[in-house]
Amino acid sequence: MLRDLKYLIAYIAPLSAFAALTWQGAWSFATLIVAFVLIPLIEQFVGGTDRNLTPAEEEKKASSPFFDLLLYLNLPILMALLWLYFSALQNEGLKSWETTGLTLSMGVIVGSIAINVAHELGHRTKKHEQWMAKTMLTAALYTHFNIEHNRGHHLWVSTPQDPSSARLGESLYRFWVRSIAGTYINAWRLENDRLRRAGQPLFSLSNEMIWFELGKLAYLALVWWLFGWMGVVFAVLIALGGIVQLETVNYIEHYGLSRKLLPSGFYEKVTPRHSWNSNHELGRIFLYELTRHSDHHYKATRKYQVLRHFDESPQLPHGYPASMLMAMIPPLWFSVMDGKVQKIQGD
Repeated sequence: MLRDLKYLIAYIAPLSAFAALTWQGAWSFATLIVAFVLIPLIEQFVGGTDRNLTPAEEEKKASSPFFDLLLYLNLPILMALLWLYFSALQNEGLKSWETTGLTLSMGVIVGSIAINVAHELGHRTKKHEQWMAKTMLTAALYTHFNIEHNRGHHLWVSTPQDPSSARLGESLYRFWVRSIAGTYINAWRLENDRLRRAGQPLFSLSNEMIWFELGKLAYLALVWWLFGWMGVVFAVLIALGGIVQLETVNYIEHYGLSRKLLPSGFYEKVTPRHSWNSNHELGRIFLYELTRHSDHHYKATRKYQVLRHFDESPQLPHGYPASMLMAMIPPLWFSVMDGKVQKIQGD
């Protein structure tokens, strides 16, 4: 049990955001610095492990409520931090650089909590977990992710049909545009297909996309009512910050990897070779094991605390945070990654 407490490290992100919102000043950038300076630096000296749990350990951890509680607490934490953020913006003495720092820090929170934790819960089947996932995604203005990711990305990953799989030689910035637009369009298409099979019209109360749009409007309306139009502007900005982080993670997770189109017209099954992974333990804990991505695609309902390492899974040269930073410099990213992709695809 003591070893399981390491997952409390994930709360460093919201704790740093609380410090930023409380003390402001130079602390305003605290969460950004933790995520994209301290963690990448520490991971250069502290490696990871490819050890997997034994069957007995896996069974015990998979049924432990402790790991679910860690996820559930993120919802009230997110709500509290949003309230503190919008309240802090009301301070007329807040300097513009402090506002920038707080907004960047809250963008990290939206990416790591409102999207990443929601992603984990969105794969669960219990109604309250689905509700929590959609509620958190509302703060990211990205609720359609719950449809497209589960019913689209996991089906078409590493194929040209998937907007969330980056192609070899595609820059991060081009990918952002293609993935953000494609994900939204795909979510409408997937919901339309579901309704058509059920014999229901696209524009009906059974269309979850319509409810998602209404939910986002209700959230922004609440922010406007409590904090005015500037609150709405900053609600959109921190949501955009979270979205950009999500899409950057999507970019590094499947860059250049592709499934073969078989003579039957179907693509080969998803294997551990179709996702980039990282065993750097600090980043794994910080992102609730998202970095063991191959096993997530092998069985999407497998809980984060029991995700496994596969020897055949391609490994990123750095942890996720450092890889995200590297991806922001396309020539550097291409020089490091393209050769690795070609070697894997040629095997």
